[in-house]
Amino acid sequence: MPQKLVIIPTYNEIENIEKLIKNIFSQPVDFDILVVDDSSPDGTWALVQQLQQDYEGKLHLEIRAGKSGLGKAYLHGFKWALERHYEYIFEMDADFSHNPNDLIRLYNCCLKEDYDMCIGSRYITGVNVINWPMKRVLLSWLASKYVKVITGLPIEDTTAGFICYRRKVLESMDLDNIKFIGYAFQIEMKFKAYKKGFRLREIPVIFTDRTKGKSKMSGGIIKEAVFGVISLKLKNLFGKI
Repeated sequence: MPQKLVIIPTYNEIENIEKLIKNIFSQPVDFDILVVDDSSPDGTWALVQQLQQDYEGKLHLEIRAGKSGLGKAYLHGFKWALERHYEYIFEMDADFSHNPNDLIRLYNCCLKEDYDMCIGSRYITGVNVINWPMKRVLLSWLASKYVKVITGLPIEDTTAGFICYRRKVLESMDLDNIKFIGYAFQIEMKFKAYKKGFRLREIPVIFTDRTKGKSKMSGGIIKEAVFGVISLKLKNLFGKI
């Protein structure tokens, strides 16, 4: 069977990571996991090291020197995956906002329906978000509409971070030239895949806000997304994408 890797960036996720790992490994489809931890002060990385004894050869851990952004953690994971045998590579949050049961749906979207990139979308069938305050729901929804208008990207949930990539999508990109690290990272990856002619599809998922741990959202991440989209559009107009 084609090899499948779920990349999970972590920073202070000790309350969630063990349950998430066990849930993924209990799925009826065989996944490997790579945790990319930014030297979590709460010892998330140490707990993953302990769990590796139970999942030898299936659970992998990369520890980075410090906290430098979600996008950089994923890029580290992408490069790690491409150096190995993985054909399907997933992005997934550590806080259970993404349901592990939906991994199989994302996988089948690429494997059986022959899409190159499948996105777990909060907005393809309305607004499927649980436990977010209305202000944050509105901000996220409007951000995706803004991105669509500026870039022409035919995606309803442009900042979604629950994704399955075929290997060839990541191989086609200069990963060292991905500029953004927050929400804009997710937009940049989708935009570049779309402009390269890959087949993208959204499938509806229910996004549930975390119940344990703390959100990593910041004003800087939002600002990067707002101005990053304009930067992407200008680069595309001048043939730099």
